[in-house]
Amino acid sequence: MSHVRSRFDKPADKLVIKYTTSLPFDWRLYREDIRGSVAHAKMLSKQDIIPAGDAEAIVKGLGEIETEIEAGNFDFKPEMEDIHMAIEARLKEKIGEPAGRLHTARSRNDQVATDLRLYMKDVITETQASIKDLQAAFIELAEKYIDVSLPGYTHLQPAQPVLLAHHYLAYFEMLNRDRERFSDCLKRTDVMPLGSGALAGVTYKIDQEFIAKELGFAAISLNSLDAVSDRDFVVEYLTAASVTMMHLSRLAEELVIWSGAEFGFIEIDDAYATGSSIMPQKKNPDVAELGRGKTGRVYGHLMGLLTTLKGLPLAYNRDLQEDKEGVFDAADTLLLSLKVFAGMMRTLKIRPERMLDSVDKSYLLATDLADYLVKKGESFRNAHGTIGRLVSHCVKDGKTFPELSLEEYQGFSPLFSDDVFCITVATSIDSRNNLGGTARKQVEKALIAANLALSKS
Repeated sequence: MSHVRSRFDKPADKLVIKYTTSLPFDWRLYREDIRGSVAHAKMLSKQDIIPAGDAEAIVKGLGEIETEIEAGNFDFKPEMEDIHMAIEARLKEKIGEPAGRLHTARSRNDQVATDLRLYMKDVITETQASIKDLQAAFIELAEKYIDVSLPGYTHLQPAQPVLLAHHYLAYFEMLNRDRERFSDCLKRTDVMPLGSGALAGVTYKIDQEFIAKELGFAAISLNSLDAVSDRDFVVEYLTAASVTMMHLSRLAEELVIWSGAEFGFIEIDDAYATGSSIMPQKKNPDVAELGRGKTGRVYGHLMGLLTTLKGLPLAYNRDLQEDKEGVFDAADTLLLSLKVFAGMMRTLKIRPERMLDSVDKSYLLATDLADYLVKKGESFRNAHGTIGRLVSHCVKDGKTFPELSLEEYQGFSPLFSDDVFCITVATSIDSRNNLGGTARKQVEKALIAANLALSKS
């Protein structure tokens, strides 16, 4: 019988054990749990709360248990409820009575909160590194294809010409905000709750500063009730993860569309595509589609935890056990997605000729022609109407702007003259030379800034 049931007359029902155990998933916190326990044991010895010899035996035993787990030789017993009790029980088997002193001045409530924060700190750091790598992939693409132009879209309709580099740097900016969100989340995650006890603090003269330094925490929680029940940092992580997955999903949608025969702007590398079980000719963008699909899964974990937390009174409640499966899965999903997408982007085949062909056929210079008339003295609203009628004429006659004669132009406005033929895709792009614009000069500046941002982070 578990020692936490010493006040009960009956053992827990087998279904209750199965229902309440978290060991099948929280075993993943074993490293963090052992780290926390080692630091706690050292502090207890330092403060003369437990004998130094017992602390040494505890630390040595915990090191051996970590080796057992990593070698696959640890027996995870369901009746132990969770990873904390499983490790403590094994420690007692190894070193005997001194193991019982480890939990002095500590509750599972502040213990699990500490473990989870340690885990989240590592996950956030790894996530930031993976985002940074994907950002680097976009910079590589932008630098390689800086002279390639394509249609920029609104409402998925061709709108104005842009540089492909400008387009890919838009994703760099999205991901940069994602990294900033995780950095902000890390600040509130990097707070140590150990010492809060079950909810009210502990009666021993502990040294929380010592433990925080041992575990690498930047701060110590200021309210024990809040410390053991706070899962805001998990909500913040899931929020940042959801936004990042949303950005990957937008990219995935684009990859699916652009790789289709109707667009043909890109070709996804064979290593990142799959085939059909019945149609031999198919090359399906399944990796991108799965990234798009997995986004909803991460959203679900965010909403699930928010729903779990919304009705909990202070302080700790067992409902909080439900925080782990969702965040574990969300973290696994996000990290794998980021790594897969980085590889997919680095192996992407760009088809500049298809992009340019679409530019030539899409009347993308319509805004430039309207601006041309404005600079000749026309109001923008009148110019907009004139060019709209010109586009309608071209569509009906099956012509593009370069195929029009000066007489045809002048049939819509006497303000047109020979210099109208100086308006090209290249001049259209270069004319948008304001900060954040698609002009090559601005894109080159943006690339310098992007590389600098990565080198500093």
